[in-house]
Amino acid sequence: MDWDKLRVFHAVAEAGSFTHAGESLNLSQSAVSRQISALEESLGVPLFHRHARGLILTEQGELLHRTARDVFAKLSMTEAMLTESKETPKGPLKVTTTVAFGSTWLTPRIQEFLSIYPDIQLTLLIDDTELDLAMREADIAIRMNTPRQPDLIQRHLMSIRFHIYAHQSYIKKRGLPKTAAELAEHDIITYPPDVRAPVPNVNWILDVGEGVARSRRPALQVNSVYAIYRAVESGLGIAALPDFLVENARDFVRVLPDVTGPKVDAYFVYAEELRHSKRIAVFRDFLVRKVAESHF
Repeated sequence: MDWDKLRVFHAVAEAGSFTHAGESLNLSQSAVSRQISALEESLGVPLFHRHARGLILTEQGELLHRTARDVFAKLSMTEAMLTESKETPKGPLKVTTTVAFGSTWLTPRIQEFLSIYPDIQLTLLIDDTELDLAMREADIAIRMNTPRQPDLIQRHLMSIRFHIYAHQSYIKKRGLPKTAAELAEHDIITYPPDVRAPVPNVNWILDVGEGVARSRRPALQVNSVYAIYRAVESGLGIAALPDFLVENARDFVRVLPDVTGPKVDAYFVYAEELRHSKRIAVFRDFLVRKVAESHF
């Protein structure tokens, strides 16, 4: 199939007339009409119904138009990426991650990133539900589990460790548990068991020590790891928290420091078609550097 004729067909299908397509292509109406007629002849099918009020795609024309639109959209994206690769990273970049990670670890580091790359327009989507990267709801996701979609590129970003924490204000009131068994005498804050959590095995604290919390109602259940952190900060009780949440927190105490929760791996994820995006590359490299500087 002749690419020049396909380009003309795409312009005509989008514009709905030979005249408007000719204006966008800088061709005469007759030249556009000849190209379309030649394409129809080579394919052996009509692509447009011609009438006094304009052009309407035939069934065959609709099929070709859908394909052509996809092809030219991909070509346009590729052209943008090739141009981007020669220039300073710039343009929009949409990143999604969990509420806890995005609010406490990622957001405070964004000022430094934007000072290095001021031409990138960054949007953070802080949400515990997973957005669809294939549908371009976001360009990048930082996820606490292995992506299930096969057409996504993933890079291991960090391993997150969980420990049990309490605030000094709680310990002053209730004392510090010295053994796992003593946890049963304390107020435990957990994630609701019937709600999908952003990290696997989020309620592992209930399995520490025999009969610790299984036999009693937690003091609070809340469907946000960040909210659990804030509840602990208020002195409400004891909870299992990721170490990055308390990295710079004041007056938090690690309870039963020898007890370590499950390791959770965080992944930097993006769509295959964005493999060569310079914006994604510099953001990934920035995060890798920041992770190396962290102390959790």
